[in-house]
Amino acid sequence: MNFSKMFTAPLSMFLLLAVVGACKKTPPTPDPGGGTGPVPVTPTPITPAIDPAIANTIGFFLDDWQPKTFIKPAFTETAAAGNVTTTVTADASSIITKIPLSEFGQNGVWWMGPAITVPSAVTNITNLHPHIIRFPGGSSSDAYFWNSPEGVIPPDVPARIKDKDYIDRDPFYNYGKTTLNWKCSLDNYYSLLQQTNNQGIITINFGYSRYGTSANPVATAAHLAADWVRYDNGRTKYWEIGNENYGDWEWGYRINTSLNKDGQPEILTGAQYAKHFKVFADSMKKAATEIGKTIYIGAVAVETAPEAWQTNTVKTWNAGMMTGVNNKADFYVGHNYFTPYDQNSNAAVVLSSALTVPAQMMNYITQTLQTNGAIVKPVVMDEWNMWAKDSKQQVSNTSGIFAVLVMGEAIKNKYGMSARWDMMNGWDNGNDHGLFSADDEPGMTKWSPRPSFYYLYFFQRSLGDRLVASTVQGSADIKAYASTYSSGEANVTVINMGASAQSVEIKINNFNIGSRYYWYSLEGSNDNGEFSRKVLVNSSGPATVAGGPADYATLKARSAVTTNGVKVTVPPLGTVIVMIEK
Repeated sequence: MNFSKMFTAPLSMFLLLAVVGACKKTPPTPDPGGGTGPVPVTPTPITPAIDPAIANTIGFFLDDWQPKTFIKPAFTETAAAGNVTTTVTADASSIITKIPLSEFGQNGVWWMGPAITVPSAVTNITNLHPHIIRFPGGSSSDAYFWNSPEGVIPPDVPARIKDKDYIDRDPFYNYGKTTLNWKCSLDNYYSLLQQTNNQGIITINFGYSRYGTSANPVATAAHLAADWVRYDNGRTKYWEIGNENYGDWEWGYRINTSLNKDGQPEILTGAQYAKHFKVFADSMKKAATEIGKTIYIGAVAVETAPEAWQTNTVKTWNAGMMTGVNNKADFYVGHNYFTPYDQNSNAAVVLSSALTVPAQMMNYITQTLQTNGAIVKPVVMDEWNMWAKDSKQQVSNTSGIFAVLVMGEAIKNKYGMSARWDMMNGWDNGNDHGLFSADDEPGMTKWSPRPSFYYLYFFQRSLGDRLVASTVQGSADIKAYASTYSSGEANVTVINMGASAQSVEIKINNFNIGSRYYWYSLEGSNDNGEFSRKVLVNSSGPATVAGGPADYATLKARSAVTTNGVKVTVPPLGTVIVMIEK
């Protein structure tokens, strides 16, 4: 560089450069305090979120509610979706309800065997954490003797019981003190609850109060139930008296009046059930008080409007039961199997039923309570699944989508508790409600999780602690449920009921979005059409003929930055579960 030339420039040049430089400077911006500095960015105004009053239909089932803190998952960087055609908009300030932990229940059954002896079963049930496991079964509860050894029935129990057609049948009694290695004893059940950190709901043998041949069968059956409360010693808060006792398929619906000694009617009615219920409730509550425990007792309700072909017992059940119980029930129980009975329903029928039935049930039960002058109390749906059969619907990926929809609608419609039927059943060529395989499914070992397990695991794991409002624009096939965490983050579960993939953008009002979002994508494989027996989670699938990835609990989420919005591709007949940073 030639320094001599540099210093020979005229003074006027230096003055001109100084002026130009001064003109290009950005003047300091005054701050509100009178000094200089950057103007603070004003955040988007957010409407405060206020918890609504606890719904009467939930009530004490929220007593053990806990705030939930979002835990950032390990992730794999993934490109966001493009060409968005559908938008899900949630509102973090529009809280529908706090989410009861009891909403994710399962039905344990005596024929599942001692799960505590199978490490993989204990691990999977612990990971799933249903919070509530019902026991000992459905209809078999009305032929269950909790304190009897295998094969020993009380002396006042007939060997055979009349069925609905007045034919003597073997009810296949079951026994809480069984030692058979293929049955789950009562103590096995209690051990499972303890080892997996879950609670129970117990279904009491109501049928015994009908078919028992003692001088006072109602008092005898109620005493047996009260002794169970004493033996339980506070391990169980929730109890229900009988199972679907309005049904002509239940033991005790019809009795042999020549053996009955207290003048009961041959056919059970809602009013008769209510008389018995009050005796049970008084005996059980007295037992709980004696041992210093609090229990809640549920009564059986008919869950939907009766049809013309149904029995008079069904048609009159709620009126007789609800007036007769006289508000002594702590909660009311409804069951439903959603799809048309005994039909080979397609995926559209299965999934659409999940969207409509929970609201129909809740509306009918609460309306009949009000019509009959009863107080609206918590409502539970502790036995639900589908009737659809013969295309392996019940063991399929679509059953997993169905399960998420049922759970979303149950929370939305403010049930106090829900419990899926059931943890283990029987293969029957795929007409099997079991969440886990029994030892009769070709190519699968006992306690192998089915697709519904994975859907329920990721749905509950990713869900916040409050359900908030959401809407969908752009596609009738897309459904969504949104929630927030007490720690401030958000979750949106997006379900695609259609046959084509959808690109979806998620927007959240009254929420300051963070820098990153995470998701799990669940879908079926290419087997068995719309009822695949497999589920792929973030493209990872099973090594077997059915089920899902063995490493599901450590599987990395997918993740992208939020710079261009929260956008995901939802596979056909699939679900994407999204978590969004604050």
